[in-house]
Amino acid sequence: MADTPPGPEGPAESASSDQDAALTELGYKPGLKRTLGNFHTFAAGISYISILTGTFQLFYFGVSFGGPAYWWSWPMVFLGQLMVALCFCELAARFPVAGSVYNWSKHCGGPHVGWLAGWMMTVATMVSLAAVALAYQLTLPQISSVFQVIGDGTGKYDAAANAVLLGAILILFTTLVNAFGVKLMATINSGGVFIELIAAVALVVLLGVHITRGPSAIVETGGYGQGQSLGYLGAFLTASLASAYVMYGFDTASSLGEESIDPAHNAPRAILRALVASFLIGGLILLFALLAAPDLHAKELSVDGLQYVVKAALGHTIGVVVLWCVVIAITVCALSVQTAGLRLAFAMARDNNLPGGTKLARISPRFQTPVLATCLIGVVAVVILVVNINQPQIFSVVTSIAIVMIYVAYLLVTLPLLVQRLRGQWTTAPGSFSLGRFGIPVNILAVLWGAAMTVNLLWPRAAVYNATGPQHWYLRWGGVLFVGVVGVGGFLYYWFVQRRQTGVLAEHAVDDLPEPMAHGGP
Repeated sequence: MADTPPGPEGPAESASSDQDAALTELGYKPGLKRTLGNFHTFAAGISYISILTGTFQLFYFGVSFGGPAYWWSWPMVFLGQLMVALCFCELAARFPVAGSVYNWSKHCGGPHVGWLAGWMMTVATMVSLAAVALAYQLTLPQISSVFQVIGDGTGKYDAAANAVLLGAILILFTTLVNAFGVKLMATINSGGVFIELIAAVALVVLLGVHITRGPSAIVETGGYGQGQSLGYLGAFLTASLASAYVMYGFDTASSLGEESIDPAHNAPRAILRALVASFLIGGLILLFALLAAPDLHAKELSVDGLQYVVKAALGHTIGVVVLWCVVIAITVCALSVQTAGLRLAFAMARDNNLPGGTKLARISPRFQTPVLATCLIGVVAVVILVVNINQPQIFSVVTSIAIVMIYVAYLLVTLPLLVQRLRGQWTTAPGSFSLGRFGIPVNILAVLWGAAMTVNLLWPRAAVYNATGPQHWYLRWGGVLFVGVVGVGGFLYYWFVQRRQTGVLAEHAVDDLPEPMAHGGP
C-alpha cells in the first residue's frame, strides 16, 4: 500500500494510519490504496442511488400503475430506507472495511449469515449492473435514432435487443475503468456526480418554471386500482416499486472503507448525505414533472415517462441537453454499482469465501485493484443481458430481481444487528456515529420495513414478472424462484463445500493476531 506523503498531508496520513490499525484489528493487512476523501465517498453513495438514472428509468412504471398519486411512495420509501441507513451508519463507523454488507452481517450474525448476505449481495450487484445498463435504451434512442442500432424500435424485440447491445458497451467501459485503478474510477465518478447534481438542480428549476397545475394533482387517484382486490392500495403498492428501485445502494460509501481517509467518521456522513440529497432532489424532480406535464392522461407519460415530460415541457433542445446529463448519470451509476460489487467480492474472496478466492482476491501490483474480480463481475452482467435478449419485459424483470435480493441482503444485516441490540451485545465505535437510546426502535423499524418491502417486491404480479403474453406461472413467480434458488442453492454450497475452506488468506492476514481473529472458520 502506498502511504500518504509526509508534509502538508500530515493529518491525512495520521488518519490513514489510524484506520489501518482498525483494519488490522479485524485481522487484515492493509492492501488497497487509501486515497479517497469526503466527496469521493459521498459521490460513491449518491452515484449508486443516482437520482437521474432511477427517476428517468422508472417514472413511467410508477405513473402507469399508480397515476400521479404514486409520488407519495417516494417519501414513504425514504423514511423506511432512512431507518436502514441509520443502522448502517453505526456499522460503517464500527467496521471501516471493504465489503460493507458482507462484513457487517458476518460480525453481527456469524460467518454463516455473513456468507449468505454477501452471496446474495454479490449476485444482486451483478444483476443490478445489468439492470442499470438497460437504462441506456430508455434514454439514448430518445436523443437520436442513431442509437437504435437494432431495428427501428417498432419491432417486438427491437428495444430489448438494442438494450442488450448498449448495455454491454457500457459494462465494458465500467469494467475497464474499475480495472485500471481506484483513482481513475473516483475521478470519473466524482466528475459525473458533479454534473449530475448540477443537472438535477437545474431540472428542478426548469420544471418548476413550467408548472401548469396545482399540487392537488398528486392526490387524485383517478381510475387506477379498479378491478383489484385491494383497490387503489394494490395499485399503489405496485407503483411504489418505482421508488423502491431507486433509493438503495447508499452503503456503497462505506464499501470503499479501505480506500478512504478516516472512513469511520466520513462514511456515516456520506451515507446520510447521499440518501437525503437523493430524496430531496429526486422528490422535487418527480413532483414538478407531474405538475408540469402537458397532459397527465397522455399515453406517452406511461410509455416514455420522464423523458417525454422533459422534452414536451422544456422544448427539444433543452430536453436533449438534460437527457445527455441523464446518460452521464447512468454511466457513473453503473460504474459505482460495479465498484461496490468489486469490493464486496474482494472482501469475500479475501476470507476464502468464494470459489477461486485466492485468484479473485489478488491485487494487481500495477493498478492496486483486484482485476480478475472486476472482469468476472462485468462478464456475468453481460451474460445476464444476453440471456434476456429477446424478452420484452427485460426492464421490469431484471430490475425487480436485482432489487429484491438487495433488500434481502440488507435484512440479513439489520436483523442480526437487532438481535445483538436486544441481547445487549452491540457496542458502537467510541467517538463515532451512535443512535444511542434510539438504536432499538430505529432498528426494529428497519427490520419491519425491510421485511414488508421484500414481500411487496417478491409478490407474483403479472404486471412486473410477466407483463407481456403468454402468461406462465413460473414467470409470475420468477422473483421468488430466482431468489430462492440463489439463496438456498448458494447456502447449500457454502454449508457442504465452502465453509470448510473459510479463513483469511495468508497473504491478507495479520500474522500476529490470535487465531480466532485472524481466521473466521465455520
